[in-house]
Amino acid sequence: MEFWESSFIEKQTMWGFEPTDSAILTKDFFLKKNVKDILIPGIGYGRNAKVFIDNGINVTGIEISKTAIDLAAQNCLDCNIYHGSVTDMPFDNKQYDGIFSHALIHLLNKEEREKFIQDCYDQLKPNGYMVFTAVSKKAPMFGKGKKLDEDYFEIMDGVKMYFYDSDSIKHDFEKYGLVEFSDIDEPNKHLEGKPSINFMMIKCHKPMIG
Repeated sequence: MEFWESSFIEKQTMWGFEPTDSAILTKDFFLKKNVKDILIPGIGYGRNAKVFIDNGINVTGIEISKTAIDLAAQNCLDCNIYHGSVTDMPFDNKQYDGIFSHALIHLLNKEEREKFIQDCYDQLKPNGYMVFTAVSKKAPMFGKGKKLDEDYFEIMDGVKMYFYDSDSIKHDFEKYGLVEFSDIDEPNKHLEGKPSINFMMIKCHKPMIG
């Protein structure tokens, strides 16, 4: 393997292969709610998908990086992954029991966030649940870099983030069946000594029709 290829793969897998605490908690929540079939937009190389698959939940993914999709296949991730951007959802006409999206929505601009939430809700079955994790205004990088819009910053060259708080969660999610939200600090499991990252976990429920 060429050195540049090895380095690129190492960068792609920089978060390791352990699932996030958010994924583990969502897996428990989905099992409790009898969720059997889920969509994971931004599935990456699959570190969060495996915990669902290992517990009998069928997973479909969306991922913009072909390298990440190839890595998922190399690591025997048994699921269908659509190659493309979440901004181009939907990729199928299917509805799912559950949707899980980790650390993705805050990378989108206002219009993209609105479309993404709507697209996820449209692909959710009645009585289904969707769970998002989004970076919080408590995160140390909040307010850093170039301000692009309210609570939206280019924290480094090419990396743009929107930072959520309780008010913006209510504003963005209440009409999509917002059930609850809570703070969750994700430990950096793969990089010892690095600080945890401040997220908010957001749960929504689509009511039954009629």
